[in-house]
Amino acid sequence: MAEIVGLVLPLFGLILLGYVTARLIQQPAEAMGWLRIFIIYLALPALFFKLLSQTPVEELASWGFIFANLAATFCVFVLIFGLALVLRRATVPDATLQGLAGAYGNIGYMGPGLAILIFGEKAAVPLALIFCFENTLHFTIAPTMMAISGKEKKSKGELVLEISRGIAFHPFIIATVFGVGAAVIGFVPPAPIERLINYLAQAAAPSALFAMGVTLALSPLRRVPVELSYIVPGKLILHPLLMYALLSMAGPFEPVWVYTAVLLAALPTATNVFVMAQHYGYWVDRASACILVTTAISVVSISGLIYAVTAGLLPADPFTANLFPL
Repeated sequence: MAEIVGLVLPLFGLILLGYVTARLIQQPAEAMGWLRIFIIYLALPALFFKLLSQTPVEELASWGFIFANLAATFCVFVLIFGLALVLRRATVPDATLQGLAGAYGNIGYMGPGLAILIFGEKAAVPLALIFCFENTLHFTIAPTMMAISGKEKKSKGELVLEISRGIAFHPFIIATVFGVGAAVIGFVPPAPIERLINYLAQAAAPSALFAMGVTLALSPLRRVPVELSYIVPGKLILHPLLMYALLSMAGPFEPVWVYTAVLLAALPTATNVFVMAQHYGYWVDRASACILVTTAISVVSISGLIYAVTAGLLPADPFTANLFPL
């Protein structure tokens, strides 16, 4: 248990420090702008590039892993979307954002910090693959569903262009492409550039976790929406369980790949869901509440998951038969 506390305390401690600091030192939300830019455009892309450029190319083409991951995440989205329509009589835009709240984990801010600090640098490859393909999925779902609902007044060509631009120019995905390219051609940056990349990469995890705490402090909980009664268990329980089951059936994969994917699936709702809610003008306050509640509960649920992994209670491949070879 002491080992678990030693792993979890620094991680959630950084989030807590960000939260407490933001509550004690009153600053407007706009003050976070440059820190977010540093994390999203410099630190995390440097981390992805560094680790992917040093990865054997054959490890980057694990399509079975990618398909199983996307299937688990999409199934959770569809389920929460359907529950929102049936139980809450939600509109398509509201149901879409609820589905994203249940399927879109905080893989950008919390993912790298948790996965790499817990599982080591071997977690970088599955982490980058999950980030690229899941973000492509989410960036496609949101505008497509808004267009279907009639709330996005754009032609098909404009919609495709917007989705393609959002995916192609995301700094994490650009860094991943360059990292894979460097791995393919065996490129090694000159020593001064390599040291700069290392400095930025080392700052990624603590900066992102601290920023997560500040973001939570600036989004106070006013009320608990009824929708959280199915979104919270869907995000923190169903998503990692389904991810574990599908990867087990589609595998075998390296244990660190399975554990990284399950950990990322167990993460709380991404702050990007709130950004999307603000952009489209639906479910804004409730998205903020969902992020805060899932993050608070995830302190316990993720600690339990880490304990199960480190104590050997969660085998990487519980099935003896490979039911879905890919």
